[in-house]
Amino acid sequence: MTRTPNPVVDSWYHQAEKAQKFLVTAIDEHSDTVEIQYFDGTLDEIELVTWYGMDVERVEAPEDWTGPVDMEDLGSIDAEMSNEDWEAPYNEEMEKLNAISKKYEVPFEDEY
Repeated sequence: MTRTPNPVVDSWYHQAEKAQKFLVTAIDEHSDTVEIQYFDGTLDEIELVTWYGMDVERVEAPEDWTGPVDMEDLGSIDAEMSNEDWEAPYNEEMEKLNAISKKYEVPFEDEY
């Protein structure tokens, strides 16, 4: 088993068990918690004790980092979306379903 990396504010991580990417937004040393934001914008708070028991790895920020950000005017951003960018949310959901099916040993087949 690999060692869980220390949480670093403004760094992205991937949790294999839930097949989710998230951003560490703050570390509260008084309450010993790590505040995170999932790619879909959902906020969460994790106790440091729980953090070090999780199977997480530090990853590069997603190319389309606007997922959790409320942007009114994206016209000023010069970014083109590739096929991989468009498929990323679908692939992440498929990864989640496969992780769940492995956890409960339920076979899952993609119909598409």
